[in-house]
Amino acid sequence: MIPHPDSLPDDSPQTTPIPEESIGLLLQRGGEELGLLKVRDRFTLCSPEIPIEQLEQALSIHHQRQIPRTQLVEFTVDAEHRDETMQVARDREDVVFASHVYQLKDDPATFIYLGDQLTIQFNPDTDDATISAIETEFCLKSVRSLIGIPNTFIFQLTPNSPENPLKIANRLITRPEVLTAEPQIIVPKQPSYHPQDPLYPQQWYLNHSGGSNLAPRSHIDVEKAWDITRGNRSIVVAIADDAIDVNHPDFQGTGKIVAPKDFKDKDFIPLPSGSGESHGTACAGIAVAEENGQGIVGVAPGCALMPIRTSGYLDDTSIEELFDWAIENDASVVSCSWGAATVYFPLSLRQRAALTRAATEGRGGKGCVIVFAAGNANRPIHGTIFERGWTNELLRGPTNWLSGFAVHPDVIAVSACTSLSKKAAYSNWGTNVAVCAPSNNAPPGMWFEKTGFISTAPQVNAPTPGNGVFTTDLLGVAGYEVGDFVGSFGGTSSACPVVAGVAALVLSANPDLTAAQVKRILQDTADKIVDRDADSQLGMRLGTYDTNGYSQWFGYGKVNAFKAVQDAQKQRVQTAKVAQVLKRRNDHNLAIPDNNSRGVTSTLQITESGLVQDIQVTVDIEHDFLGDLEVELTSPKDQTVLLQSRTLGVNTQLQYTYSVDNTPALKSLLNQDSFGHWQLRVIDSVPTDTGKLKSWELVIGI
Repeated sequence: MIPHPDSLPDDSPQTTPIPEESIGLLLQRGGEELGLLKVRDRFTLCSPEIPIEQLEQALSIHHQRQIPRTQLVEFTVDAEHRDETMQVARDREDVVFASHVYQLKDDPATFIYLGDQLTIQFNPDTDDATISAIETEFCLKSVRSLIGIPNTFIFQLTPNSPENPLKIANRLITRPEVLTAEPQIIVPKQPSYHPQDPLYPQQWYLNHSGGSNLAPRSHIDVEKAWDITRGNRSIVVAIADDAIDVNHPDFQGTGKIVAPKDFKDKDFIPLPSGSGESHGTACAGIAVAEENGQGIVGVAPGCALMPIRTSGYLDDTSIEELFDWAIENDASVVSCSWGAATVYFPLSLRQRAALTRAATEGRGGKGCVIVFAAGNANRPIHGTIFERGWTNELLRGPTNWLSGFAVHPDVIAVSACTSLSKKAAYSNWGTNVAVCAPSNNAPPGMWFEKTGFISTAPQVNAPTPGNGVFTTDLLGVAGYEVGDFVGSFGGTSSACPVVAGVAALVLSANPDLTAAQVKRILQDTADKIVDRDADSQLGMRLGTYDTNGYSQWFGYGKVNAFKAVQDAQKQRVQTAKVAQVLKRRNDHNLAIPDNNSRGVTSTLQITESGLVQDIQVTVDIEHDFLGDLEVELTSPKDQTVLLQSRTLGVNTQLQYTYSVDNTPALKSLLNQDSFGHWQLRVIDSVPTDTGKLKSWELVIGI
């Protein structure tokens, strides 16, 4: 499959030099420049041959932690002597690397560590000699090319590299031959939520017939879905989290556990090492707990479980290895109830590519369904809030929020609603939410307390009623509660595996669906729950739906397992009814008029008559600045669908197939007569840049 346009580079190279005083305090990330601060009292060292105790004594420093997946060790030091001590360390022959520890300027509560790798994307016309010269100049070692993004390579610093990767990236980004240069950073991973509500020992979120704090139909209607399928072992749900107690009785059964992996301890036994790792077990139970006459039942009890214990950090390599494992071991669904422990976190090129690769190349090319929790800050997944009322004024004034994983176009971002069919007080929201799912209710601010902020968000004093989620817990006394189950789980951490389980049921009913089709089914069949109340913390009213059936609080609505499985079955039957495939192509290489609202139009004639059951449009466009362009398709009945809006930025090549899967607007052309003239129009609305429509192809199933 051709990569999604949003996975292409989205920012132009800079030509203005970065001021020298800022060269070490700007982070190139996802096409943006993020301001950094140096942490006053700590730094990292790489000195693999010297015992930590010896370094502590020689430098008067104190060991804090080993940074996973690296040879870096974090130390604290008297703030007044930080730079002096770092220089002494750098002068030692046995110290390979020394680096400051950083914080984002607008998010001073999360530590950021520099790795020793650098990702560089070159302009298409950059030759090998130029790339080699840059490699030599900065004493870099080529590691590999980045799959899925052209002209992009991963380099590793060597002991002779003149500066840290942050500074090297900032020097490179100003060069005309470089599109993007990103240093690898390491950020702690944080689960979205740890429960604090009282125990409710029942799985109301699956099905209920009323009760305390239960609104009618606040469940996901799973019992009727189970009449169709309870899941199939061939559908594998990967739960990527802190750890999973695979010894729990609800994860037993022939073929239940598939391809377990522990990236933290680097083995194949993803068991927790302490009492603080209960999160993954709770999430796994919600999605796929086995129906075995004891304990609980997951949303998709018949499906298999791929338990993955993550490294605990969100560096590029960890994300690549996680999703590559899912691809290589045939995961059908990947459930991720976590995000970066920071207010603003754009994904790197490598991370974006890893998610796109899984969503398009997994499951034999049909794509892994990737589900992410929206987060628990009661803030937009991507947007700006005027912050006030934080103790110690940790955040104040206009503050940008971004959850890079949740906004990825190939991800299903899940917000949370309550047992009363209201917005969960903590749930993140915004235009990137796909659907919501039932969870608990709790005041905003929990996320910040857990991630180690020295101050909490403005609290809500109004009641926040709603039942907790009952699920599996670590065996015995080690988990959230004494016993093998917990009744007070919640957050978008809980909502996420609910959706993952429904996606697994959908694929059990129709395994031929692509990941994009599953996402569309979940959205199209969701229940339109409504919450007209104002948010008690921010005062917003976003619980109703626009003309497109979309709500910023609930996405396209609360998932409905029965309707989703029913629709998946229906599509399987409809797919079988496609009796003929009609294909037409135009290779006339037409110039696109610059700054002309009429654009250029190309026509294809379909001479066969039949009702359109499926439609795909493939375009090949070359343009100096694709962000100037809109692409439209008009049917013989003069109905026009916008295929591509002006969102492609500085990209110059567009080779992409628009289908009902990735372009829902094309659904409006289904069941029309195929006979007649089909027209593609490309419009350049901005002066200066020019290009051409090299070819386009129309494929119609009747």
